[in-house]
Amino acid sequence: MNASIAKTETLLAAALTPFDIVRQVGLVIGFSLLTALSAQIVIPIGPVPITGQTFAVLLTGALLGSRLGAMAMIAYLIEGASGLPFFAGGMAGLPHLLGPTGGYLVAFPAAAFITGAFAEQGWDRKFLTAAAAMAVGSAVIILCGWAWFSFLTHTSPLVAFQLTALKFIPGDIIKILLAAAVLPSGWKLLNRKS
Repeated sequence: MNASIAKTETLLAAALTPFDIVRQVGLVIGFSLLTALSAQIVIPIGPVPITGQTFAVLLTGALLGSRLGAMAMIAYLIEGASGLPFFAGGMAGLPHLLGPTGGYLVAFPAAAFITGAFAEQGWDRKFLTAAAAMAVGSAVIILCGWAWFSFLTHTSPLVAFQLTALKFIPGDIIKILLAAAVLPSGWKLLNRKS
């Protein structure tokens, strides 16, 4: 008796059939670069700026799936840590990765993986379930960023929450709604072409 759970395709896997290794590597690199580009959209609001990164991370997970989404975020972190100006505002290097915003950055692969896992189960086909999947991924990023900032700066959890998490919630809701709206629309377009 086979008790495995069937995986459904992500939007890009369905659109780019056959989804061979060359396409997969290209997408991992492409989405790591998209994340780097989105990191250059910076709104300074304190010790941790608002950037477009979370939008790119969640969309990457939903479009590429758990494994490739996480790989794209790992590639992004390696690119930035190795000295490419890919972190927020053109920052780079391992010290930046380990600095006050490091908790957010190291959470990107987990957030993409989780969002991608939900997408692989068909959560990306409807707006509400896509938004829920992305909200979980966003919560992972915020919680890791908050915990790391509190630990690194020896700030109380409440003060750290006010400085690093509370400010991001309204913007993350907007990013989640925008990203969640893209996915069902993409599936509708793809199904019309089939």
